[in-house]
Amino acid sequence: MKKSRKKHLLRLAERAMGREARRAASRVIGKLSVAAGGFGFVKSDDGTEVFVPAKMVNAALDGDVVKLELLPPRRGVHEKGPCGRVIEVLEREEREYVGELLERGIVRPLNRHLPPEIKVPGTGKAAVPGDWVRFTICGMRDGRWQGEVKSKLGKVGMISDDLDAVMSEFGIPGKYSEEDDMAASDTVPREIERIDRRNLVALTIDPTDAKDFDDAVSVTGDGELVTVGVHIADVAAYVPPRSKIDGEAAKRGFSCYLPGRTLPMLPSSLTAKISMGEGRDSLAHSVFLDVEKATGKVLASRREHSLIRVAKRLDYTEVRKVVEGAEPPPTWSPEVADAVARLLDITRAMRRWRRRTEEFIDLPVPEVRVMCEEGANVISGFENKVSTESEQLVEECMLAANSAVGDELVNRGVAGRFRIHPDPEPDRTMEFCSAMEEEFGLHPGNVANRSDCNRFIASISDDPRRDAVLGMLLRTMPRASYDAECRMHFALGKRRYSHFTSPIRRYTDLTVHQQLWNLDRGVRTRDKHRMDAIAVLCTDMEERCDGASRAAGDRLKLRYFQQALEEGRRLVCDGVVIKELAAGLLVEIPEYGVTGFVPRSETFSGFNGRGEQIDLRPGDEARLLLAGVDMERGQALFVPSRK
Repeated sequence: MKKSRKKHLLRLAERAMGREARRAASRVIGKLSVAAGGFGFVKSDDGTEVFVPAKMVNAALDGDVVKLELLPPRRGVHEKGPCGRVIEVLEREEREYVGELLERGIVRPLNRHLPPEIKVPGTGKAAVPGDWVRFTICGMRDGRWQGEVKSKLGKVGMISDDLDAVMSEFGIPGKYSEEDDMAASDTVPREIERIDRRNLVALTIDPTDAKDFDDAVSVTGDGELVTVGVHIADVAAYVPPRSKIDGEAAKRGFSCYLPGRTLPMLPSSLTAKISMGEGRDSLAHSVFLDVEKATGKVLASRREHSLIRVAKRLDYTEVRKVVEGAEPPPTWSPEVADAVARLLDITRAMRRWRRRTEEFIDLPVPEVRVMCEEGANVISGFENKVSTESEQLVEECMLAANSAVGDELVNRGVAGRFRIHPDPEPDRTMEFCSAMEEEFGLHPGNVANRSDCNRFIASISDDPRRDAVLGMLLRTMPRASYDAECRMHFALGKRRYSHFTSPIRRYTDLTVHQQLWNLDRGVRTRDKHRMDAIAVLCTDMEERCDGASRAAGDRLKLRYFQQALEEGRRLVCDGVVIKELAAGLLVEIPEYGVTGFVPRSETFSGFNGRGEQIDLRPGDEARLLLAGVDMERGQALFVPSRK
């Protein structure tokens, strides 16, 4: 009996251990990323993304480190991967958020990854409904999120206050003070051996309203080999590592561009001194590219610190007109007109060479920017920015210079900063391809392959849904980032690619300039560990700047729609249905660069662009009328329109 009982107890213990092992194996720990719809994802140690339904996020917030319990597979739930529920919040960052104070002591967070309503008992801090406030989240009580108002920021609906609120939420540093700007104006450049290149016909080509000029281009040579000069403002001469200005630039990471407001990385007085203005001597860090005229292949490159003088400041609009066949403006000298023509010829060849050998993904997604006057509190309209051949001329030169610098950093064993772009994730590309085939009637092939991807993009050039489809494809791709390790840039098809050409507005580029400056002077450079740490910080800051720009643009676009409704203006536009939800349809509106919503009650009485009645489904075109604005969800509401 004793032996039998002992065996029985051993079996029970083994079963218990087995259950515990299975429980442990079915649990995942990671950072929770919550989407605007309330559901979330947690990436496991092996890289697998675990889906967390909104009802199973429980008392966790976006950014929390959580423990998940994986759920047993169920038909229809796990078809796109594992699913789990939050069973414990392990770590929460203590931080303040920004939101709009509503009636009844409710805050609506600006961050759409947070719960849509936070109860703030007592309110305080002299804040009233309609104010922007900073608040903390204290936890849940009786099934509702509770918070505490910490300070008042400004009035919702004032463009200046809206932008201040966005900057506060995303942690974007403000403009330099007058004292900082005055101090920076006294900066004197460091000495280094320079080569006088003022004989070159160097040109700056920028947007019409540009104020900072940190790159110029030139071309020389008449035979089978031409030399393209890419001249970048020598910012490292003015901003050495560990200087005060370097520290301030590192905090900002990038120049941040919000609607109607620019937040420069460097003090404006210093930028004005560094910028390469027309007709004046400028310190440059130049890359010279020897290019085979017939093929566009870059055969060799060399780098030097130089002294240049910009012969002419050009803008994209006037260059585009010349590219399209117009006569050069009378303000252009024959030398300038000749340089533009030769640069156009060689950069076209360089682009053809890249297309053939690197198969870069040519994804021409238009950028729709909201235009506003902050001081007058007026939203004036929208600007649809599309890349033209005048921009591509400059782009080819910059890409080649960045590649040449990337090669040099690797070849000479200097710790650098590289721009990398991972391969697309198979699950996301498969989901995109399925949607295209089943709902849009398109056949993308394998968009994780650059050749197939480009063939697909070319195949929809005349499709009226093109812009919406390209936007969906872009969202399928992972974000590019920075790394001290040299790795592949998928979209460009480049294996050694650094960022060198924008040191006035990107700290990543400035640090590469500083590394090369120290290398040229025989001074110790930063090591890989330090460069890697800076890369992580810059990647994070870039995401924050991009997030702030999107949030500000989206909010002002919604305000524009709200004003149109209040003024009785009828806004009708073309849209494309991109997704079906239980409550209705998501529609892409390329004209405004927004994703709108059509309520379920309206989805079966739509009209296409030809005025024909249709039942709206994903992949359909539709003529849509602005019907409302849902500020809580951050969406414009539309209904089908016959006109």
